[in-house]
Amino acid sequence: MPKLLPLLLCLIPATLLAQPQPREEWVLTTRVYGNLLHQRLWLEREGTRLRGSLDGDPLEGQSSERHLRFVVTARSGARYAYSATQHPDGLTGEADWPGTNDPKARVSHPFTARAVPMRPPGPPRHHDFEPTTFSNTFSADLPPVLTLWPGDSVRTRTLDSGGVDAQGVTRALFGNPQTGPFYVGTAADGDTLVIHLKRLRLNRDTADSLDDLVGRAMGPRLAAKAHAQGLGKPIRWKLDRKRGIARPESPSPRMKDFTVPLRPMLGGLAVAPAFGFPPASTGDSGRFGGNMDFNELVEGNTVYLPVSQPGALLYLGDAHAAQGDGETSQFALETSMEVEFAVDVLPGKSIATPRIESPTHIIALGQAGSLDDALRVATAGLTQWLEQDYGLSLSDCAQVLGTSAQFRVANLAGRNVGVAASLEKQRLARLKPSPNP
Repeated sequence: MPKLLPLLLCLIPATLLAQPQPREEWVLTTRVYGNLLHQRLWLEREGTRLRGSLDGDPLEGQSSERHLRFVVTARSGARYAYSATQHPDGLTGEADWPGTNDPKARVSHPFTARAVPMRPPGPPRHHDFEPTTFSNTFSADLPPVLTLWPGDSVRTRTLDSGGVDAQGVTRALFGNPQTGPFYVGTAADGDTLVIHLKRLRLNRDTADSLDDLVGRAMGPRLAAKAHAQGLGKPIRWKLDRKRGIARPESPSPRMKDFTVPLRPMLGGLAVAPAFGFPPASTGDSGRFGGNMDFNELVEGNTVYLPVSQPGALLYLGDAHAAQGDGETSQFALETSMEVEFAVDVLPGKSIATPRIESPTHIIALGQAGSLDDALRVATAGLTQWLEQDYGLSLSDCAQVLGTSAQFRVANLAGRNVGVAASLEKQRLARLKPSPNP
C-alpha cells in the first residue's frame, strides 16, 4: 500500500480537473476595423474541453494551463476561431473571422476579455457606492464601476450638471457628468433593463438655472426681444428642503414671493448605445435613454430601457430639484442628489424606446431631432407597449390611443427633443393582459 500512495496523489489532481467547473461569464471585446465590439461569452470547462456560447452562438474548444482555443459557429454556419492567452486580469488573443465580402478569405482581429464576477449566493444584495470618477459620455467602452445582479439595489450620489458635489466642490468636467457605468449581470442585447427609482433626495440647499428660453420655444419676435434684454444670465435658487419649496435667491420685486414645489428628478438615465454607434455625449438622448430631462423620472417610478450591450452599462446623473415640461430655460434647477435604485432584467423582451411607469400611468418617450419625429417615436412606443403587454391589435391600439392618450413635451433643451405619450392605467384596467407579455 505505501508504494501506491505517490501514484494515488498524482491521480487526484487529474480527477479533479476532469470535473465540470463553474460556468464563467466574460465580456469579450474585439477590435473590428477600429470599432470595439463587446460580446457576452459563456464558458464551461470540463478537463481540457471547452463549451459555451458567444452572444448565443455555440462554441467548442480546448484549454490548457494558460491557453484557450475555441470555434464559434454562427447561425449562418460561418465559423469564427479564437486563440487566447489567460492572464490574471483577463484574456488577450486573436480572432480569425471570415471576410465580410469573401467568406473564403480570413481576417485577424485582436481581442481582449474580462471576467464578470460570479453572482454571490443568497438573496439580492444592497450596495453603498461612493463614486470617485464620473463620465461625460454614455459609452460601452468604459470599465464598470460596480457589478450588479437582478434584484440588487444601490445607494449612491450624483453631481450637478456642472460637476459640483453637495459640498460645492467641482469634482468633474462640465456637461452632465454621470455616475457609472453599472454592469448588470445576465443583461444582454435584446433584453430590457428595469430601473426602480426607490429614493431621490436633495443633498444641498442651492440649485442653479438661467433666465433663458430655448430657441425651439421662440418665434422671431420673442427671440429678438430675448436677445435685446440679454437673457441667459445665471440664476441661483435657494432650496428649502424642510418646507419642500424653491425660490430665487435674489429675486426681482415682482418675484419676491414666487416659490415652486420641489420634485427631485434625474435628468440623465441611460444604458450604453449599440455597436456601430459612437459613445454619446451625456447631453444627448436616443433609444438608449440619455439626457432625457423628463420630469417623470422621479422617486417611485420605474424606467425601462432597451439593452444593446453586455451588462447594459447603466449611467445616471444630472439631478434636478424641479423642472417644468420641456426644460424651456435650458437649465432646470440643477443640483446634486442622493439616489437609491434597484435593477431587474426582462430577458428576451425588446422595446423600441424608453418607457416610464408611474403608479397611475404608462408612458413611452420618443426622442428625435424634431417634435414631429419625437411624436411618431412616442406613438409607436406606446402602441408597442399595448401590443406586447395587452395583446391588442393595431386596430385596438388606435381606438385606445384615440380616446385616451395624453401627449406632453418632455424636453426641448438638447440636440434631440422629447415627446411623452401616456395612458392612465385606470383606462386599461379592464383590458386583459397578454398571455405572452
